[in-house]
Amino acid sequence: MNVTRENIDELNGVIKVNIEKADYEATVNDILRDYRKKASLPGFRPGKVPAGLVKKMYGKAVLAEEVNKILSKELTKFIVDEKINVLGEPLPNEEQQSAIDWDKDVDFEFVFDVAYAPEFKLSLDKRSKYPYYKLEVDEKMIDSQVEAYAGRFGDNEEAEEVAEKETFRADLAQVDAEGNVVEEGISANDVLIAVDVIKDEEFQKEVVGKKKDDVLVFDLKKAFPSDQEVAHMLNISKEEAEAIEGNFKMTVKSINKFVAAEVNEELFKKAFGEETEVKTVEDFRATLKTEIEEGTVQSSDYKFLLDSKDILVKKAKFDLPVEFLKRWLVATNKELTSEQIENDWANFEDDLKWQLIKDKIIKDNEIKVTDEEVRAAAIEMAAMQFRQYGMANVPEEYLNNYADQMMQKEEDRSRMFQKKYEDKVVEFIKDKVNVDEKTVNQEEFEKLFEKK
Repeated sequence: MNVTRENIDELNGVIKVNIEKADYEATVNDILRDYRKKASLPGFRPGKVPAGLVKKMYGKAVLAEEVNKILSKELTKFIVDEKINVLGEPLPNEEQQSAIDWDKDVDFEFVFDVAYAPEFKLSLDKRSKYPYYKLEVDEKMIDSQVEAYAGRFGDNEEAEEVAEKETFRADLAQVDAEGNVVEEGISANDVLIAVDVIKDEEFQKEVVGKKKDDVLVFDLKKAFPSDQEVAHMLNISKEEAEAIEGNFKMTVKSINKFVAAEVNEELFKKAFGEETEVKTVEDFRATLKTEIEEGTVQSSDYKFLLDSKDILVKKAKFDLPVEFLKRWLVATNKELTSEQIENDWANFEDDLKWQLIKDKIIKDNEIKVTDEEVRAAAIEMAAMQFRQYGMANVPEEYLNNYADQMMQKEEDRSRMFQKKYEDKVVEFIKDKVNVDEKTVNQEEFEKLFEKK
């Protein structure tokens, strides 16, 4: 076994891994012996298949698997032991890598291109001004939140006729060309239909204004082009829905009208619990203002993050191993093509530089994120999601269970760790630079994103 490295320049290098017969022979032989014990072939008793035949049948695959295991282990070990700060992952060298003949070769040489993370200095001090936009909470925003709560706890009441954005229930039955119900045709009773999801505009207009027991004949697939939706409405399979042709008769059975909840103490209790201290409309609006302000901090921090990224990436005085990274992006992202990467390289490059800047801040300042911090963030995220559905007083055990489920999913857990690290990086930057606070209204704040 021999692993060597050659530096091409400050950002690129080549690692060679030489694997000799002695490195894998014993393990391969052990595996083939085990295969022979378990092999069962016609004409041979169990365990008595000739060793040569077992090797002929399985030898190449076992050899390739074992060599690749050794290669992966030794390459990773070398990078760790040598403290090589690589970008991406090693890629096979397209010029120096010889073809492998698993039937004849006994010694193997693997050649990899590697890219090095650039060394650079990062300047964060009070001489630098970073904008921080605080969102002004005005009466219009509070009014909108009041409407949202009233809508969230509203109810459906029976109405006289179908309105544009309401729902109704109807019986549906398949009819023939003359409008007669097809015997043993497809039908469904008490189907809930929302007017605004009807795709046929002419039929949608025809439905509006209809009353209980009114009858309409319509093209079902034109009104609802989604086979999945039709299958759900009629309680049939998607395959059956795909095969449907012709018209259906609709008989209106009942009409719903949504009525928002009144803004009173009953609504306050539904929103914040029976023991809430919110008793008046003024209390309610003050509570909502605080709730909105807490939400705007996240929006302000996100904008600060974007602005910090722009400032620091532009100030960054380092180069990247561009050609390697383009190859690596193509190799590791099946959905990306070389052409797409070329066209969007400026954004890829900015994101890669920002990741290196964040990593440097985290490493140089020994920023840590614990499981406890991530779990607390998961609980807060769960509480926030429940609040969006009007559930402000969710029992702690439910929040804990929700957080536990998030923490058990590796993808979610990793994403939350990364988010927490990014939050800490933002706080670190805030502390180190001159934060220039500016208060803006909702419209002005939204326009800030349009400029990007």
